[in-house]
Amino acid sequence: MAERRPNRTLGRGHDEFWSFTARRELRLQRCHVCRHLNWPAVPDACERCGHTGLVWEQLSGRGRVVSWCTFYKQYYPEVPVPYDVIVVELEEGALFISNPDGFSVDQLTQNDPVAVTFLEVEDDAGPFVLPAFTLGR
Repeated sequence: MAERRPNRTLGRGHDEFWSFTARRELRLQRCHVCRHLNWPAVPDACERCGHTGLVWEQLSGRGRVVSWCTFYKQYYPEVPVPYDVIVVELEEGALFISNPDGFSVDQLTQNDPVAVTFLEVEDDAGPFVLPAFTLGR
């Protein structure tokens, strides 16, 4: 049985993101006009310039940890406390909030390199593949 996670956001834009992660691809929407990476996903138009020409660009999956924290309060019944959360600045510039995989925040220093990995998990909508990050030292 896959690890239980809080319900993910579904719907236009989000469904496409989860479809790519199921193939173990980290893709975000890039505006064809201003080149801005839209994250979280947007359903219709670029959040920066309003253009509707968005393409799903495959990213390197590499980045660096710019912030982290440990939660001691239980916000989700599916996630036992304490749990760690990291903020990754992807090589392509977008900030991605995620979970560390295989390390704790006690092992981190500012700007540590990380690489995307994919975890098989489930929520009320069923199984899905969740991007997380491993330490890339």
